[in-house]
Amino acid sequence: MGALYMIVGTLIALGVLVTFHEFGHFWVARRCGVKVLRFSVGFGSPLVRWHDRHGTEFVIAAIPLGGYVKMLDEREGEVPPALLDSAFNRKTVRQRFAIVSAGPLANFLLALVFFWLLAMLGSEQVRPVIGAVESGSLAAQAGLVAEQEIITVNGKPVNGWSDVNLQLVRRLGESGNLDLAVRDLGSSSERHLRIPLQNWLKGEAEPDPITSLGIRPWRPQIAPVIAQLDPDGPAQAAGVRLGDRLLSLNEQPLEDWQQVIDAVKVLPGEAASLSIERAGQRLEVSLTLASRGEGEERRGYLGAGVEAGEWPAQMLREVSFGPLEAVVEGLRRTWTMSLLTLDSLKKMLFGELSVKNLSGPITIAKVAGASAQSGLGDFLNFLAYLSISLGVLNLLPIPVLDGGHLLFYLVEWVRGRPLSERVQGWGVQIGISLVVGVMLLALVNDLGRL
Repeated sequence: MGALYMIVGTLIALGVLVTFHEFGHFWVARRCGVKVLRFSVGFGSPLVRWHDRHGTEFVIAAIPLGGYVKMLDEREGEVPPALLDSAFNRKTVRQRFAIVSAGPLANFLLALVFFWLLAMLGSEQVRPVIGAVESGSLAAQAGLVAEQEIITVNGKPVNGWSDVNLQLVRRLGESGNLDLAVRDLGSSSERHLRIPLQNWLKGEAEPDPITSLGIRPWRPQIAPVIAQLDPDGPAQAAGVRLGDRLLSLNEQPLEDWQQVIDAVKVLPGEAASLSIERAGQRLEVSLTLASRGEGEERRGYLGAGVEAGEWPAQMLREVSFGPLEAVVEGLRRTWTMSLLTLDSLKKMLFGELSVKNLSGPITIAKVAGASAQSGLGDFLNFLAYLSISLGVLNLLPIPVLDGGHLLFYLVEWVRGRPLSERVQGWGVQIGISLVVGVMLLALVNDLGRL
């Protein structure tokens, strides 16, 4: 079932985003009087094709990894004299600039629509209440303690842990002060705390901002009664069964599932003694914990899970907006995520953020499947983020991308004449090399995650 969600989710995501992107080019080209020869969603052999009254061929092709809009252009073939006025290359710099920029702008508009819908649908968020603070951590040094609720991060109000994480991600690789406003549960008075950062998590392959500060979010206590087992995991192999209650690991008492997680993660690949209770009897089980991750990221793996705990109503917050308020919220989120994407690319370029955070088609497909399986809200959220990424990446000033064409048109507007075909050809070759290199790096990262 998971594989089906992944396939369907990926096809829907690529189909919607690519179609909307190319429709942006198509719609503006038509308004500028350019004859569009073909509108293709996908590459390769056409699966379905039809023509409209303007003679444009619409195609759904076999390889759903992109699309294109082919316009009448003298640089790509001979154009009849009667159609010269409708050729793309005969249009003014301003018109060509508008046609090319319309694709990425369509992606930003689509993200805005998704965020607008999500804001109106509303969401239930977990209040950012601290459950525990690790001794000696940055959070402890700043004065954070358990049962404090985080109100703002760097002056930005936060409704839940996802908001906190987003604001923290913006500070990855940076130095300076992280400003927090907190209040004790049941109190209305706020305290302002400052956490000094120095090249914070710079170059980390899989940064975990909240955990790295030494903060553990509040969670309801969950009894360590096994409700899920990985068929290939150590627990199943050792004879642990559904319904077993874990009592201790290496004689360390286990009263809450979080204690199990903490005890297991520090023992990757090590032998352990597990005490369990089954049908009122105490049993001793020996097993060897598996390992997940590499290097400093290695963590022990038991291969077991529990039922989700009940959340107290006071720890949850319903966040929703009216139709007009949702427009403002959609604009805010689109702008914030666009800046975050650009900032992340800049940090990767300057080594402040590890390039291992770059994701390729395999990761995108996995996230598409997981979000589709999780529900409509999560899937729309994923589509919005991916649409913004597509828009930002296409605006980068790299030849072969929309941003590269816009750069050429900007130079043409300043100089009063276009760059020579030779210079543009060099630019395209460099652009292709850069794009292929980044795609290969992203694919390598994907394979590493597998």
